[in-house]
Amino acid sequence: MDFAAAKKICDSVIANTEKVIQGKELTIRRAVACWLGGGHLLLEDVPGTGKTMLARALAGSVNTHTKRVQFTPDLMPGDIIGSSVYQRDKNAFVFMPGPIFTNVLLADELNRATPRTQSALLQAMAEGQCSAENQTFNLPKIFFVIATQNPVEQHGTFPLPEAQLDRFLMRIALGYPDPVTEMKIIRSQLISHPIDSLGAVCTEEQWLQVRDLTKTVEVSEGILNYAMGLVKATREDHRLVLGCSPRATIALVRLGQAFAVMAGESFVKPDYIKRIAPAVMEHRLIVSTKSRMDRVKESQIVDEILHRVPVPIK
Repeated sequence: MDFAAAKKICDSVIANTEKVIQGKELTIRRAVACWLGGGHLLLEDVPGTGKTMLARALAGSVNTHTKRVQFTPDLMPGDIIGSSVYQRDKNAFVFMPGPIFTNVLLADELNRATPRTQSALLQAMAEGQCSAENQTFNLPKIFFVIATQNPVEQHGTFPLPEAQLDRFLMRIALGYPDPVTEMKIIRSQLISHPIDSLGAVCTEEQWLQVRDLTKTVEVSEGILNYAMGLVKATREDHRLVLGCSPRATIALVRLGQAFAVMAGESFVKPDYIKRIAPAVMEHRLIVSTKSRMDRVKESQIVDEILHRVPVPIK
């Protein structure tokens, strides 16, 4: 597969997703880039903005297997990974795989589950495999976790620890639509929801080829230094207790490659790094207590860093 063909496939997936999520092209592009980059996505926003619909539309646009888990306080790790069940005809316990054995796993309201249950996803997200019943099972080649959480509700929730947030390649929010777009959304759902008639526009094999092509995108020395410079600036900022980890540098590069493929190009441009930097860096930062009292936000710090760190010429 060449870059022109890959761009065509990416464009079709994005356009198909926009039938459900209107007026959020950049957000959709970031989500698609996250999938191509081999990472996992955290959708964090207030209720009703389309977090679950975005996840369903992305999964439905590629002909893959999708499963959804509604996270609740009483959910156990075995409910996600699976457990052994006694079968009388075999006179033995047989492992029954859980919903984690799929291509796209929608973890709805992840922060409502206990830390023990949340941690059941960590190995799968980092290594593409999971352990159960003293065995290690490999997950499918395409394994993409899309987790959602509501940042305004605190009652009955368990905030994700920094180590777990770091496992997500990026965090994005959809935000409220503008009045014109909101009117289009309302009209499109008067009879039925667009998600009900959404069909796949890409096969699993095609998506794997696009993802493999992403890894071949050229990353110049200047781009590597630029990504490292952005991350290093967070570690040296006196307003932060914790800066970005090396995972953030890797994420910037991988997502830069994904944006290049979506543009039909074989090399990463600095602009691609700038476009995805907020979604990669903000959820990896911890602002000091003093700075938080001064109403300093992670987004403000990242924006200042993007303006301060020199952009490479090539």
